[in-house]
Amino acid sequence: MKRLLGAWSAAIAGTALSALLSTAAVAQQQFTLRFNHVLAASEPFHEGFQLWARRVEERTRGGLRMQVFHSAQLGVEEDIIEQMRQGANIGQNTDAARLGTYVRGIAVMNGPYFAETLDEVAKLRSSPTIQRFVAELASQHGLRVVCFDWVQGMRHFYTNKPIRRPEDLAGLRIRTPPAPIWQESVRALGASPVAMAFGDMYPALQQRAIDGVELVHSNIPGRRFWEVMNHANETSHILLINFQVVGSQFFNRLPAEFQTALVEECQKAGRETSEKILASEAGVRDLIRQRGMTLVTDVDLAAFRRAGERAYQALNLLEVRDTVHREIGKQR
Repeated sequence: MKRLLGAWSAAIAGTALSALLSTAAVAQQQFTLRFNHVLAASEPFHEGFQLWARRVEERTRGGLRMQVFHSAQLGVEEDIIEQMRQGANIGQNTDAARLGTYVRGIAVMNGPYFAETLDEVAKLRSSPTIQRFVAELASQHGLRVVCFDWVQGMRHFYTNKPIRRPEDLAGLRIRTPPAPIWQESVRALGASPVAMAFGDMYPALQQRAIDGVELVHSNIPGRRFWEVMNHANETSHILLINFQVVGSQFFNRLPAEFQTALVEECQKAGRETSEKILASEAGVRDLIRQRGMTLVTDVDLAAFRRAGERAYQALNLLEVRDTVHREIGKQR
């Protein structure tokens, strides 16, 4: 009997030791995510990304650390996205237009007047069509969308002349990111699109290689664009929805609790940052005006909405747009 009890004790002790070693191994697991974005350090998104990083590190007790790099310090988006697909521990703030290079339909989220409020953006998470696109990105293209709750605000045209109707953009070379939905949207709205990296805009405006840009108001102070342009034309043609993306291989290496922390804290910080930007927009508009820019507010939005239809037609995305709008209950 003593021998039997001894064997049981040894077995129990061995099991307990194995459990302790297993727990210790999990506790010792540490991961680092290097997160890249093109915006200036003074922009609200950079502060928001740092908040996201702090919360993830706290929630995982240091098991998952995020290092945030502003001003494209790790490289341009297209190169970073390819590195993510290969399994690198890198993340990127990007948009549906670039992701549309891999899953064409998701680019619809970057089209003219597609979504116009934070509530509509929140509803997109429950859209079966958008969910299918996100799943396809992860399973077939190695890109895991962490969340898309980060909204920078409405994009407008910034030029050196007033823009009130699509015809006013005729002949103007307007910088766009290098993705089809961006270029077709700007073309549909009346301008000539010029694909260019974010960091190249200021010198291009100085050298008159382009005639204007289309950005959100909060982009203007960080790059001092009022030094090279004098009109902010409030066309509100795209509500800029940002995606936070990592490689599927990297995401799948994380323990389940780390994955949950990364996603949930991304959503929370994204909503908070988006609301903060929306609340601060009046102050940014005042600053832009104080710095010498003329705010053009009497824009014919109905004419721009009609013109924007051509972008969806050119890329055969009308059906996708209308389907998603029905799914989220958006009236047109």
